[in-house]
Amino acid sequence: MQSTNAQFFGLLVAAVIFVWFFKRIGLPPILAYLATGVLAGSHGVGWLEHTHEIDFVAELGIVFLLFSLGLEFSISRLMAMRNIVFGLGSLQVIVTSLVLIIILFCLNFSLLTSFTIGSIMALSSTAVVVKLLKESGELNQRRGQLAIGVLLFQDIAVVPLLIILPLFATSDSQTIGWALAFSLTKGAFVCVLLWAIGKWLLPKVFSEIALVRTDELFVLTTLLVALFAGLLTYMFGLSMALGAFLAGMMLGESHYRHQLEADIRPFRDILMGLFFVTVGMQLDLLYVFSNGLIIVGALFGLLVLKIAVVAISAQLMSERKQDSLACGIMLWQMGEFGFVLIALGRQHQLLTSEHISFLIALGVLSMALTPFLIEKTPYILRRLGLLNSPSIAWEGEPQVSALYTNHVVICGFSRVGQTIARFLKPEAIEYVAVESNPILVQEGKAAGEPVIFGHVKQKDILKCAGVERARLVIITFTEFEQTQIVIDAIKQIAPEVKILIRTRDDSQLEKLRELGVTEVVPETLEASLMIVSHVLSMSGVPMSRIIRRVSDERRNRYQFLQSFFTGEYINNDESNSDKLEYLHVVALPDKAHAVNKSINELNLVKRKVSIKALRRQDREIDAPSDQIILLANDILVLQGKPRRVERVEHFLLDGIE
Repeated sequence: MQSTNAQFFGLLVAAVIFVWFFKRIGLPPILAYLATGVLAGSHGVGWLEHTHEIDFVAELGIVFLLFSLGLEFSISRLMAMRNIVFGLGSLQVIVTSLVLIIILFCLNFSLLTSFTIGSIMALSSTAVVVKLLKESGELNQRRGQLAIGVLLFQDIAVVPLLIILPLFATSDSQTIGWALAFSLTKGAFVCVLLWAIGKWLLPKVFSEIALVRTDELFVLTTLLVALFAGLLTYMFGLSMALGAFLAGMMLGESHYRHQLEADIRPFRDILMGLFFVTVGMQLDLLYVFSNGLIIVGALFGLLVLKIAVVAISAQLMSERKQDSLACGIMLWQMGEFGFVLIALGRQHQLLTSEHISFLIALGVLSMALTPFLIEKTPYILRRLGLLNSPSIAWEGEPQVSALYTNHVVICGFSRVGQTIARFLKPEAIEYVAVESNPILVQEGKAAGEPVIFGHVKQKDILKCAGVERARLVIITFTEFEQTQIVIDAIKQIAPEVKILIRTRDDSQLEKLRELGVTEVVPETLEASLMIVSHVLSMSGVPMSRIIRRVSDERRNRYQFLQSFFTGEYINNDESNSDKLEYLHVVALPDKAHAVNKSINELNLVKRKVSIKALRRQDREIDAPSDQIILLANDILVLQGKPRRVERVEHFLLDGIE
């Protein structure tokens, strides 16, 4: 037991170091996990044993990966890009696979092995390409759209491959047709069953769960749904990943999609990391070094083949040459789903250990080289004469606006959030609201409001709302503890964004400003200003004077309103007493220490208490000067922190320091 704990501790340490190092040099974490597996496996240092338990946990990573993929899979998105997805995407996968199968078969590989390897090498890395497209700002340009369309078809193509490959391994040539037909029938039945569950049952389940407003229960339900769907397909003799994909696809049309994806992501990333570690453990470094020239040659061949297939296919669909070639450069590498199929091939003995080492080496090197090649794409195109004119700026092409840009993010869509939205809409100011109450989300969406279901304290939800591109973020709820968490999450994503926050009172005003809040609107003080405005107006004061006084008070950050008479109640909370100043009335009797002394002589400034007003007989003096002499029966209005005011009162009356 102790040795097992030590093995996993060493694995965790190595993973942290490798992920940090690879991120610092601009490489994806997938490569870091693969490197960790190489180091930990029997072909490396060999401190970690490859067991069935590790394989099972790693398979859960695939389940969650396919579940997340299903959430992102939208029928409407698919139909909008159908020409690219089913045109360019199908051409790329089919042509690349056929060419590779023919080449491998001519090299004396069996037909089954050729099909498996060809299918694996035809896929590209969604994770790497989408990340690079987002970072370079090319996600919404034509070349980026072409790449996304092809990747979407590849992701769809993985699903039948998950069914076909195990069948090829377990059925002979005479019964393969019947076995395939039977499996497709089972797959169709499972799809219909999961579709029915996802259409009618799961939305009601998640509505009830969301109404409870418990984060832990929502996360547990998400995990349960993904695992249940995987178990259902496994019971029918199909892949667990297939069931998870179908469940995610059913929930992808609901308004819980963003929250589900945010909840599943930590588990998915950690377990996927373990999966890639198990893949890396199978890489035989001695084989790689002894066959280095063959691997480099295969890498160059894969580069030329996939770029040529994508570029020619895109030009046949009337795309520009520069976009076609750029798309090919983006998609030339092997992808993470290739590693999934490698694991499936190893499990069903479709691939030998040498094949696995060869494919893993090819995948790792191709993914590592992709960021460099995408960065050098403009240079490559200019060298090929496709960007001859200096006026054609690669990075300067007009971009389609993102879904949310220069907009207002409203955190909470209750009465305050809805009121804000109603005022923004006539001014043509774009906004998006984030709300965790499913009923409000459902009603808002039905009314055409841009509302996202989710908890704003999660960074993934804030990213879905485009916080990093927002002009302003408004927090409409008043719970201070929750507000702190949300502000911290916002600042991690968008440190410069302006934040407007609503609070019940001004007790945490200074602390909120220290956290980076741009503007704080205390309800009690604003209500006071509104009442004052009505009182003055009904008393005959000109509206221009009322507006000026109210504006001055807001401009001075509610200085006068922050001071008030406490009555018999004094809040003993240390944090509050250190933030607020109170007004307190002191009447000076005949024998008081302060009588016949000037305010300057009393040196109240040193005690950090000021006299805001002085009432003498029927006359009131606002902000009395330091030279005025205090007389018996004067009434003073003191302003300061409670303890300081109490000490000054004793000093004025008895002379006690």
